Amino acid sequence: MTEPVINTITTEVFLARRWKRFALVLGLFAAGVCLFLLLNIVLGSVTIPLGDTVRVIFGGAGSDEAYSAIIWNIRLPRALGAVLGGAALAVSGLLLQVFFRNPIVGPFVLGISSGASFTVALAMLGSYLIGVTVVSSLALSLAAFIGALLVMGVVLMVASKIRDIITLLVIGLMTGYVASALSSFLIAFAQSENVHRFVIWTMGSFSGFRWEEVRLLAIIGIILLIASYLLAKPLNAFLLGEDYARSMGVNVKRFRYMVVFISCALAAIVTAFAGPVAFIGLAVPHLARLSLGTSDNRILIPASILAGAMITSLCDLLARMLFAPVELPVSATTAIFGAPMVIFFLIKGKTTI
Repeated sequence: MTEPVINTITTEVFLARRWKRFALVLGLFAAGVCLFLLLNIVLGSVTIPLGDTVRVIFGGAGSDEAYSAIIWNIRLPRALGAVLGGAALAVSGLLLQVFFRNPIVGPFVLGISSGASFTVALAMLGSYLIGVTVVSSLALSLAAFIGALLVMGVVLMVASKIRDIITLLVIGLMTGYVASALSSFLIAFAQSENVHRFVIWTMGSFSGFRWEEVRLLAIIGIILLIASYLLAKPLNAFLLGEDYARSMGVNVKRFRYMVVFISCALAAIVTAFAGPVAFIGLAVPHLARLSLGTSDNRILIPASILAGAMITSLCDLLARMLFAPVELPVSATTAIFGAPMVIFFLIKGKTTI
């Protein structure tokens, strides 16, 4: 055989092995999502047999009414909320890591979490000033979303005027610090029981998810995830620098605006319903890169969706089951999982984008 033919065969073998690896990893992630979704429905203070679970979900005859109420009103909405929320946070983190070309950037680095926390603190801790003693969960979710959108608006306004990415990052961080400081002022003057409720909210939880929230998270989240996938090719070009992306026909200014908007909106919608959930957006993109051995965002975005859903479902299951009947905040279990992973990547030098 001539050398060009040998090189062609070698390349084809390499690509075939690479796509087999992609398919295997994505299949394992998808299987993990299904497994932990099912475990979140079956396991709890009341263990529901697998057969009864299947009958209840698919409307089979003879399903137990008590099991049906537990699954449809409590466990299934929560499990789906964890799946959707984890997928959204993971993709949000991936977009920002590519955008800033920084492997230790997470979805809340631009102050989204702090903005949501401030408006929730204003609703919880400042409501007593006008005589409101009880604030509904819907009002808290709305307050969190408004706070996240306000910070996102500031960041988007800056992104439209400032080209330097590092400056945008610093401004996002400073905006978050200001929002955190305002929250601290409210805590200092609030009643103790309201402070306790606010602190619990800041730890993040998928408990109490309702079908209305699941539907809203699904509609907005899926639209944003599809939009993020449509940015995969410009993201790949952006990895090689703004000048290269511009030479490939990418409208860099509009691209930057879209990346910041989508990543912030994904983080905002999850924070509004579940509170700040730490480390998923920071750690999961690294897990996807290491598992797949690629920086191709056409593969990494679907992998991050599946891995984020899988890891968040696992962490939510651990939060419920480790010290049952006491339930841990989900951010506690995500931090236990995510922090060692990020440290490992830093030590091994596997944090490149």
